Amino acid sequence: MIQDVQKEREPHVYLSKEEVKEKIQSYNSSVTDKLKMTLNANGIYTGFIKVQMELCRPITVQSSQSQQGRCAPSSQETAFYLPEGCVNTLHISSTNTVREVIEALLKKFFVADNPAKFALYKRCHKEDQVYTCKLSDREHPLYLRLVAGPKTEMLSFVLREHETGEVMWEAFSIPELQNFLRILDKEENDQLQLLKNRYAAYRGKLEEALRGLLKPG
Repeated sequence: MIQDVQKEREPHVYLSKEEVKEKIQSYNSSVTDKLKMTLNANGIYTGFIKVQMELCRPITVQSSQSQQGRCAPSSQETAFYLPEGCVNTLHISSTNTVREVIEALLKKFFVADNPAKFALYKRCHKEDQVYTCKLSDREHPLYLRLVAGPKTEMLSFVLREHETGEVMWEAFSIPELQNFLRILDKEENDQLQLLKNRYAAYRGKLEEALRGLLKPG
């Protein structure tokens, strides 16, 4: 059973450099996918997190050619729905915040949408139940990953749109809204064509059956 909860933030325990070193050694000894953590001389550590994309609305993606030096909306932008179950891996440091992780994730895939539209959640298993909780912008995902260990069954990260109860359409730009309309038009036309094909096939079978019944014996 999955429950979305808004609980109090767990206190960030500040670990000594030696404690961090021990935890990283323990973490790396349990890693099975080679995505280990590295402790630098300055006490900052780096590692990997996997983020599952659970987006209900389409995202706007710009071409790599228009990524550099653009300020205004471009015609080289398209909107589409991400496939269900899409998971991405990010290499980050212990100093990176949730907000920075969201921005890096969107930049990695040339997503033009405003990062403020998204939130990062943590999903964990407790007492045979799955809990999902939104993280604050200032929390540090790699620290959470280190403390929980490498098993995604214990802790995983999920990117979602902000849950506002209703879609705040005024937060979207005109090109984004136009792309949404084009997607809806295409989906409507595709569904209409499927229905036409289905009824055409059904009509053909009925006519074939009638011809067989009316054929002189």
